[in-house]
Amino acid sequence: MDEDDSIHDASFESPATISNRRRQSSGRLPRSAALWLVLFLLLLVNLTNGISNIPLNRLLERRLCRIYYNVDHDVDETLCKVDIIQQDLAWIMGAFETLWIVGDFVMTIPLTFLSERYGRTRVLLLNLVPRLFMLSWTLGIAYLEDYLPPRAAIAGASLSVLGGDTVFNSLIYGLAAKITEDSTTRAIYFSRMTALTSVVGFLSPAIAAAVMTLKLSLPFWLGIVLLVLAIPTILMLPVDEDAPDDTNEARRPLISSPTLKAQSACASLVASIVDRVHSLVSALGNTRLALLLFSMLLTSLASADTKLLAQYISKRYHWTFASAGYLLSAKAVVNFFLLTFVVPWFLNTRGNTSQSLSDRANIRYARFCLVCSVFGALAIGISAAVWNLIPSLLIYALGVPLSIFTLSLANSPAMWAHTRNDESGASDPQGRIFSIVMMVKTLGSLVGAPLMAALWYYGIQISFYGSPYIASSLIYLAAWFVFLKIRVA
Repeated sequence: MDEDDSIHDASFESPATISNRRRQSSGRLPRSAALWLVLFLLLLVNLTNGISNIPLNRLLERRLCRIYYNVDHDVDETLCKVDIIQQDLAWIMGAFETLWIVGDFVMTIPLTFLSERYGRTRVLLLNLVPRLFMLSWTLGIAYLEDYLPPRAAIAGASLSVLGGDTVFNSLIYGLAAKITEDSTTRAIYFSRMTALTSVVGFLSPAIAAAVMTLKLSLPFWLGIVLLVLAIPTILMLPVDEDAPDDTNEARRPLISSPTLKAQSACASLVASIVDRVHSLVSALGNTRLALLLFSMLLTSLASADTKLLAQYISKRYHWTFASAGYLLSAKAVVNFFLLTFVVPWFLNTRGNTSQSLSDRANIRYARFCLVCSVFGALAIGISAAVWNLIPSLLIYALGVPLSIFTLSLANSPAMWAHTRNDESGASDPQGRIFSIVMMVKTLGSLVGAPLMAALWYYGIQISFYGSPYIASSLIYLAAWFVFLKIRVA
């Protein structure tokens, strides 16, 4: 084609084509800038989650305490640690967590399909809706005491069908995986993301404790502000290169009716669900991958005990929730040191090693983390005093990097050796891989949330407070045995 023809063709490009080309070119951010945006979004969302948990516990405890003592004023928090109040609180929080996880799990596949069809940006924006609703509903529980009973707080989790933590994590980790093709660099990215998540998760109780001492509803208002800041952050994320082109829509026949389009979208959604189920079944046919996913399910089930830590400390050691928040935040020092310095150093010392050596190292480190989790959870469960609990929390913190190594293994070609052909044809293979992984982890949480809540509920009844953590230790031990059977060439 000569120069005149190319100029002629360019001059007749449609506005949609030019707009899409500009949008994609402007969406190609440098790796460092893209990663910082991902980390900032992760910070905003996880900080919102972290600063709302302890205030929600205290808010519900205060309401239940007023009902128990039949008074219309605040009761001293130390008087609210009686078994009946704490059992009711455990029931409400267990139901709340379970409802949130159920809605999130059910909608993981459909929302992942929508992210592939319409781009991550829209689904991430949709993911903010249930979070905003939950915070707003909780404020309603705080201000409308005469109209909303404490158990009405469970309804705050009802919009998780629009996307919860599973959908968010699968999208955000899939995006991070697409930033680079190098396995070591990708593992370092995961390390930074896990470090941020962990540090925020354990610093946020201190932030929540400090803010709630000023006003109990203030952490929820702060969470709403953080989620509003997340909106422009999502809009600045790298544009999906595989997002649908507007020109494809323009080239469709004009006779397409809304009914036909709806039928086509429905058929595509069903096909996507079938495809995901097929991918999961194929994964289970691969022994190494099946073992990895099973270990992820077990560790996710066992880690559901962390949701109980604040109430566990408050009830067993007769501490206020604010004091428990400060204690939990002390654990962040170990997490920060491990995930910011130690783990990246280990990953960097590997250099440009082969994939098989990298996989073997990930398996070795993951086994060490599981051993720490086994002994850490057991130590928490049998700690009779706070001075026993503090070193137990530090041992438990050594198991935090586990998810870095398991996620790196999940993205390894060796693990998907017999299923990679199916995934390689996908427009977003990393997104599909992480959607499967996050589904498995959410299934573990789906079982773990009510199980740990039930163990805690009946543990209070028989004064066996460490039952959730002893059970968690046994589940981690089972995951360690599963990991012993994973082999790479």
